[in-house]
Amino acid sequence: MAKYPSISLFLPAWNEEDYVERAVGRALEVLPQLTDDFEIIVVNDASTDRTQELAEAMAQRIPQLRVITHPVNLKLGGAMRTGLAASTKDIVVYSDIDLPWDLRELERSLHLLEYLEADMICAFRFDRTSEGPKRIVYSFVYNMLIRALFDIQIKDVNFSFKVMHRRVLESMELKSQGSFIDAELVVKAIRKGFRVFQMGVDYFPRTRGVSTLASPSVIVKMVKELVKLYPETRTPTPPTQPVRLPPSVQPLRTVSSGGRTARG
Repeated sequence: MAKYPSISLFLPAWNEEDYVERAVGRALEVLPQLTDDFEIIVVNDASTDRTQELAEAMAQRIPQLRVITHPVNLKLGGAMRTGLAASTKDIVVYSDIDLPWDLRELERSLHLLEYLEADMICAFRFDRTSEGPKRIVYSFVYNMLIRALFDIQIKDVNFSFKVMHRRVLESMELKSQGSFIDAELVVKAIRKGFRVFQMGVDYFPRTRGVSTLASPSVIVKMVKELVKLYPETRTPTPPTQPVRLPPSVQPLRTVSSGGRTARG
């Protein structure tokens, strides 16, 4: 008997050949212990390495795995919007594909979601010293700015551990193309009256590949989007249409079990 409702786990991926098999394998260890009905979605954001090849090979033999490939790189915001729109289950979970948090923490977040009658659980990192002083300073300033501008008390708004009911996603339209999308999602949920809670988790920095989240170009784009989307994010309006993959974010290829391929 299923312990929790159905679950969609989506993983944005850009040049993550070192992590894609590990992430899917770990998800296959954890998710069956929580529910009888789950899906894993890898959003391949126009990777130039073997990410797509490895993900599609796994999808040939794993019925619960879907791979969506963007024809062009749409950055984190575009990948998250695709993953959120493609998710079909009752509970939607977002994580970076390098798994900066132990997926076993998902059970605790689902328990809190149920016990607190919450709509969304956001995690914050207990200890970030391994990231180095530059990223710690960037993150501190950004989180302080988000808290001040939107009057929310989220400690770690950009951390990739968010668990939410489908009703949250169906209530809003996300527009960010970059890393501001995390803040847009959380702030709009709070503004719409959803119950959002936080939980602390141990943080595991990546040991392979390179993170681009602290690059100057990413930071500049995040600030520009904050300025552009500030009015709408602070006072969101209902979506004019159901959540779906918008034309600009249509996947080049969706691969599921058995090798069936549908082109967008």
